[in-house]
Amino acid sequence: MQAQFKKYTLEFKRPAGTSRGVLDVKETYFLYLSNGDKKGIGECNLFKGLSIDDRPDYEDKLQWLCDNIHLKPAVLFTALKQWPSILFGYEMALKSLQSSDVFTLFPSLFTEGMDAININGLVWMGDQDFMMQQLEEKLASGFNCIKFKIGAIDFNKELELLEAVRSRFRESEITIRVDANGAFTPQNAMEKLEALAKFKVHSIEQPIKQGQWHEMASLCEQSPVDIALDEELIGIYELEEKQRCLETIKPQYIILKPALVGGFQSCREWINIAGNNNIGWWMTSALESNVGLNAIAQFTYTLGNMMPQGLGTGGLYTNNIEAPLEIKKGTLKCNDISIWDTKSLNL
Repeated sequence: MQAQFKKYTLEFKRPAGTSRGVLDVKETYFLYLSNGDKKGIGECNLFKGLSIDDRPDYEDKLQWLCDNIHLKPAVLFTALKQWPSILFGYEMALKSLQSSDVFTLFPSLFTEGMDAININGLVWMGDQDFMMQQLEEKLASGFNCIKFKIGAIDFNKELELLEAVRSRFRESEITIRVDANGAFTPQNAMEKLEALAKFKVHSIEQPIKQGQWHEMASLCEQSPVDIALDEELIGIYELEEKQRCLETIKPQYIILKPALVGGFQSCREWINIAGNNNIGWWMTSALESNVGLNAIAQFTYTLGNMMPQGLGTGGLYTNNIEAPLEIKKGTLKCNDISIWDTKSLNL
């Protein structure tokens, strides 16, 4: 078996605002495997400033993987445990190599175009007019679950956006999710959660920064809005530590980003622990190209979770890899598999 990697810079159609700043470009890496006539591709989705493996020697580790690709998968999985985005890229590429089609990793009614995945519509941070414009676009596109990134502008203005939704749609018609990306503090979080509850918010992702387990546990116990852990899961590798995290904090939900938590196998571990503790979950992409999004979507469909998933980021870029993924009426669909731009991927 042989392996090589290639860096790819994705360019946003318009700047993407988060509580960590504004993104204009997003770097990612494609990992190629070959074994005789068989080929496989995976995406090592480094999320700078967020990935636990955002390190100066990232490309050195990718090269190490390519140089040692002959080792057994179990050995490489162990060696890459603390490099979750590389581990996921390798796991994805291996699954691709072993499949009958490079891009069909998990055959299902979804890959056959017979079924779709419910997803939420994402409203990025920005000034109030920009966020309202995005909201109108999402509603017009048929989304019935809207997720707002909050924490960048005045909180009262963000509440006005939620009020605008609730003045037009009841809770049964539009589900509202919010993502604070740790923007609140333990001191002001409860006050803000109570304000959000007035607008029948379904859940809030990561209200305070990760690593404050005692404070987060207290919020989960008392909050009038269900809390979902997101960044909290990053950097936890061992099964016992995953159990300790969820059993200590007792959140209502967890959000799984495979590139940040270490791939399919790691997600399954989190899901099993969550199930044993009556904790819900959904899957979210982490600004991958369509290569990674495709793999995550196929995997997610096989898990049978009917909640809206966070898989609507494929249309963010001017130079994304052309793929058969389509957002239609608040769902993600997979069309003709031949649409893949194999030329850009050198496949």
